[in-house]
Amino acid sequence: MDFSLSEEEREFQEATLNFAKNEMRPIAAEYDEKNDTPMELMQKAYEMGFLTSGIPEEYGGTGFSNMMNAVVCEELGWGCSGMYTSMMANTLALTPIVLFGNEEQKQKYLAPFTEKMNFACFGLTEREAGSDNSAIKTTAVKEGDHYIINGSKTFITNGGIASLGVIFASTDKKRGARGLSAFIVPMDTEGVTIGKHEDKMGHRASNTTELYFDNVKIPATNLLRREGFGFIIAMKTLDYARPAVGAGAVGLARAAYEEALEYAKNRVQFGQAIGSFQYNAFKLAKMATKIDYARLLVQRSAWMLDNDKKASKESAMAKVVATDVAMDVTTEALQIMGGYGYMKEYPLEKMMRDAKLFQIYEGTNEIQNHVISLEILGSTK
Repeated sequence: MDFSLSEEEREFQEATLNFAKNEMRPIAAEYDEKNDTPMELMQKAYEMGFLTSGIPEEYGGTGFSNMMNAVVCEELGWGCSGMYTSMMANTLALTPIVLFGNEEQKQKYLAPFTEKMNFACFGLTEREAGSDNSAIKTTAVKEGDHYIINGSKTFITNGGIASLGVIFASTDKKRGARGLSAFIVPMDTEGVTIGKHEDKMGHRASNTTELYFDNVKIPATNLLRREGFGFIIAMKTLDYARPAVGAGAVGLARAAYEEALEYAKNRVQFGQAIGSFQYNAFKLAKMATKIDYARLLVQRSAWMLDNDKKASKESAMAKVVATDVAMDVTTEALQIMGGYGYMKEYPLEKMMRDAKLFQIYEGTNEIQNHVISLEILGSTK
């Protein structure tokens, strides 16, 4: 394996870090407080290519490799987890079209995202169907050359600002998860309603809403691949998305570690910097080590995907380890900073709130362990 970057890639990594430092960090606290998405910054992110990173170059996108996307996501996660989430939700939502769309679908639905700033959403989760996809109640019934979609989705990133969604619905309830299908749904279609904007604990600079579908009529040509293929589309998409989630978590962990390291070097107690006390020094050493091995797991899974290797287990490992590391490191970093870390005047309390969601979204870490266990033991079904 060779994880080294080309000179051009290193330059883009540095440009991304500068974007995170100069554009994201200065407004992170403001938009966290507002519970709002900074659209002016998103326009700049679009111009940098972050919103089209998952669209291949042949369709006008940035066309990052999975490895390069992981590198970029780490820097964006270092800048602000919420803003990172809104940016990378575009890649999550468009990946089903990239992987499973036919040529006509790719030409029709990917192109608008390369012509001007647009957002997309991935509509899988429902109130009673989070990890259990077989419990999805949204239905799609074929009538002639159209499908009629009815139901709702919840916790949908970019739901309130998206122009396009990939929505999962049941076309055969008797088959459970194997009866799911995936549909491309323009969000201005009659019958699509945006529900409440969620007031979240963290990642507050990302838009998260409910979506409702009331007799939404879409052409049958908007079905991805075929009926009953939705579960495979969702699982394959998440295999590709999880390294990016892990990378964002590594970026957040790195940011928290850097805050604690700087504080430990400068905070003086009992006549010396608190970083010189072995207890704190060893804490920092463990934090640095965890960040490094989390990054390596993320990069391994990205490398495997770039080399067309099955990576369900490795992507799940990368996600669960990196997001657990983010939670561990932010907790320890705040402990090192003590009362100052707990105050909103400093960034650590936001980082700690942000870290928690990484362990939950795009498949809880409990589900990641289930995926890993099935891979190493073999499914009993």
